[in-house]
Amino acid sequence: MNSTPNANRKHIAIYGKTNAGKSSLINKFLGQEVSLVSEKEGTTTDPVQKAMELIPVGPVLFIDTAGFKDESILGEIRAKRTLDILKRTDIAIYVFDAMDIDLEEFENIKRSFKKYNIPYIVVINQIDKLKKEELDLVKERNKNYLFLSSLTGEGFDNLKEKLVSILKEEEEELPIVGDLLPYGSKVVMVVPIDSEAPKGRIILPQVQCIRDCLDHGIKSYVVRDTELESALEDIKNVDLVITDSQAFKEVDKIVPKDIRLTSFSMLFARQKGDFEEFIKGAFKIKDLNKDSKILIAESCTHNVSHEDIGRVKIPKLINKFVGSELSYDYSIFHDFPEDIDKYDLIIHCGACMINRKTVINRVKECKNKNVPITNYGIVLAYLNGILERSLSLFNIKIDDII
Repeated sequence: MNSTPNANRKHIAIYGKTNAGKSSLINKFLGQEVSLVSEKEGTTTDPVQKAMELIPVGPVLFIDTAGFKDESILGEIRAKRTLDILKRTDIAIYVFDAMDIDLEEFENIKRSFKKYNIPYIVVINQIDKLKKEELDLVKERNKNYLFLSSLTGEGFDNLKEKLVSILKEEEEELPIVGDLLPYGSKVVMVVPIDSEAPKGRIILPQVQCIRDCLDHGIKSYVVRDTELESALEDIKNVDLVITDSQAFKEVDKIVPKDIRLTSFSMLFARQKGDFEEFIKGAFKIKDLNKDSKILIAESCTHNVSHEDIGRVKIPKLINKFVGSELSYDYSIFHDFPEDIDKYDLIIHCGACMINRKTVINRVKECKNKNVPITNYGIVLAYLNGILERSLSLFNIKIDDII
């Protein structure tokens, strides 16, 4: 479980005022000193992340955020970073200090929980500071909250049970391939080895597709694009070919039309985002002109080469399609800009390094501001004239969407 990528873990974020006991809560829950604890306000600056296995639901990621109402010099920056965490939070835990139950501040953050559709648990921490009669009164006034002591451990079993209950009710993440093909199917994965390929290994989306096939009893065969044609002669009755998006055009020429074809990026677009919205976004390319401005949203940092898909190949293809040099901006990882309404199109990567919640909130933000958004693989399929073929696996008809 420790090797599970953070992008595939449910994100559980801890919120609350400065010095409410958030860091001590997460340390007690995890059984180790992950976050620095101090009586001094503003000790937690940047969000602190810790991956763990929460039995029986599986791998999760805890995020300890900086507190609200931080009056220190860096308070405004810390508060902004904390609010940014909301966009990728699957479950929130809001922490009150038993000696300072500020309902007004909680109402402010609760509006944000509702805005981003985040289920939340409210806890009153540090109850060991209260006398029995004081605690009884607090419990009477706040019957829907959980009561904890990070010092003694009281109430932590209740918190765990509540978390597990919510996680079980939450939407289960789609498989990558497992729900699209029956048990025993044959899949050929095309992995070009070029300057973009990491030495000695293959990239995360390809690894995850292989694992998903193994989990669902689907037979997978991994080949380079240069060996694809001979591989298809060797392997009989192939059900699906999955290719790196960069090789879409070449692979389409090799793969017989009776064999379904799609890309790793398109599979992740379905799993991580709003697939139909991404497809709609691709068709906005025909409306672009020389004055159009495009944002390329990448979820990881990497060295840029002459074969880079987001910074070289896609812009080159779009410029050729439009017949002009367009303007491109780039965002990396969680640095998604707020002023997205200045863009005519946003093109998102496959999102293998960020969680589904992050992508879904980005899509919602784009829809609210009427900014089309699409995905690397879908764009490449569209520009290469093979989008309809690549969608056949998903039983989607373009006319039904646009």
